[in-house]
Amino acid sequence: MCLLYTRAVMESAAAETARLMTTTTVGDDEDIKEFACRRLAAVPDVSIFHAGGPLSWEIELGRADAGGVSSVSVTGEVKPLPVIGAFAQAMGSAGQNGYVELRVDVSYRSRPEWLEGDYDSWIAAWD
Repeated sequence: MCLLYTRAVMESAAAETARLMTTTTVGDDEDIKEFACRRLAAVPDVSIFHAGGPLSWEIELGRADAGGVSSVSVTGEVKPLPVIGAFAQAMGSAGQNGYVELRVDVSYRSRPEWLEGDYDSWIAAWD
């Protein structure tokens, strides 16, 4: 349950951050990463939820391309409970000291593919 909770918070934080990057032009990458870190603060600073403290999250940003798609990747480590940790080590998923890496990748498209026309043609239709 701890891993699922952490992953859910990571997914939500990445999705909110990707949406922010797509819908605003304000702020640099550090501001946006700080926004993501504030969302990730919902994960308790306990190794079975997240190891390394609030500054150990690895956040990668991909700014919106010509198609309006932004992407965010969030990576963190957890130290699962002994039974799950033993299983993770047996499967080769655990790294040093039994830590398991959790990674979430989210993309956000500001404009759906089915939407035709551009902003100017929409405005012209209402004039």
